[in-house]
Amino acid sequence: MRLCSGIIELSGVLGKRGIQTDVAGRRGNRMQDEICRYARSAKSLIKLVIPVMLSVCLLVAFKPEARAVPSYSRQTGLPCATCHFAPPELTPFGRKFKLDGYVFTTKAQVTDDKKDHNSALRLLEVFPLSVVFDTSYTATKSPQPGTQNGNFQLPQDVSLFLAGAWGSHVGSFAQVTYTGVTNHFSWDNTDVRYGNSERKLWGKPFTYGVTFNNNPTVEDLWNSTPAWGFPFTASNVSPTPMAKALINGALGQDVAGLGGYTMWNEHLYVGGTVYRSQHIGGAQPNPGTGSGLNIRGFAPYWRVAWQTTTKNNSLEVGTYGIHAKTSPFAVTGPTDSRTDWALDFQYDRTIPQFKNDVLSFRGTYIRENSTLNATFGLPTPAASQLRHHLNTAQANAEYHFGTKFSGTVGLFSVTGTPDILLYAANPVTGSANGDPRSNGYILNFSWWPEQNIDLAVQYTGYWRFNGAQTNYDGAGRNASSNNAVFLLGRFVF
Repeated sequence: MRLCSGIIELSGVLGKRGIQTDVAGRRGNRMQDEICRYARSAKSLIKLVIPVMLSVCLLVAFKPEARAVPSYSRQTGLPCATCHFAPPELTPFGRKFKLDGYVFTTKAQVTDDKKDHNSALRLLEVFPLSVVFDTSYTATKSPQPGTQNGNFQLPQDVSLFLAGAWGSHVGSFAQVTYTGVTNHFSWDNTDVRYGNSERKLWGKPFTYGVTFNNNPTVEDLWNSTPAWGFPFTASNVSPTPMAKALINGALGQDVAGLGGYTMWNEHLYVGGTVYRSQHIGGAQPNPGTGSGLNIRGFAPYWRVAWQTTTKNNSLEVGTYGIHAKTSPFAVTGPTDSRTDWALDFQYDRTIPQFKNDVLSFRGTYIRENSTLNATFGLPTPAASQLRHHLNTAQANAEYHFGTKFSGTVGLFSVTGTPDILLYAANPVTGSANGDPRSNGYILNFSWWPEQNIDLAVQYTGYWRFNGAQTNYDGAGRNASSNNAVFLLGRFVF
């Protein structure tokens, strides 16, 4: 009851700043009832969040904003720092908000109670729309042949978000993005979900839900998996290694998935989704001829994680993966088989001695085993052997200086089976020896001078790129030639 009273007291303070009741005049009591229920379903999380929320009142002028879209803040009446250490990194409260379907609100709604055979209504009075505008500058150590070094993009991209509650249990994070390179809008990360936290299992809190999404791991709650993992921002013009596991972004926005998830006792998370190729912008029904990666049947994705949260500590360890049978440029005939399995962890430590600064550690390891019957059997074979493996390791440490600054150091490594056809020679982007090995580091420093302005500098360095340190592409380019400085200005409203 003390937690519930604290939340109600906070909502009362917010109410003095402009929370309106609905036309029926009953919004205030209902809001308190809903908040009480929400608090009881997340007792251990709220215990951690209360000090954060109080500190936010003092630090609101330095609140960060990146993938934390303002429509959620308008819906909840809470600063973004309540849900984020530094966007898009979720706090325990932020994970609870996502788990429950993005529906928690303290703001006015158009409502109608369910009566007899009539449906209920819970509709936000404020349309949940946000905009993110990115501008950037990228410079590599050596220019790409035949191009001018130093790319200034205004904009690099512009994203529109439909992000908020659609009803009492349904909400969304839906994004469309314009990029300066392609000069058009396209669908981006999307997660529409139903969440219900009003149940118990074996006397413990039990949350379950359904998700529709377009990128494996975009539905995840932690920042140790690919969709929301470090680096949180990147250039779209500097070269990157050619070898990539299927689950490590290769399917992003090219698939459509339906899945479900559960959280038991605020500790055990289990989820799964099945995906099909959708090829936005391509012909429908899908003939497969325009894509080198067509999922045959369904590709199952799985996720299991265990978390524990105390006053100043939050730890998660888990596993995730995907299995897919695919075919290049066809939807019939032989198939390639890929199975990715992965391990991940995340640890966040709040340091009371340093005004509740937060130190975060995250990491993941992905193992991909593949048998490329279809790729090997093409009229012009694109693989020189059937069986391959790929190992991806990523780890990073980040220090959050309040909510105004953050600094991150990340390491990455990719190793695997050499193949001179699968990893073919090509200037800048290819490999002269067919070796997929790449490794290096990423340094990031971010500063939020205003609540809706993010200024960041990021340096990416390569010790090895596409299989070699020197002359990796056979055209005289070295791995360090791709070392890049990336400057970002992000404006959110």
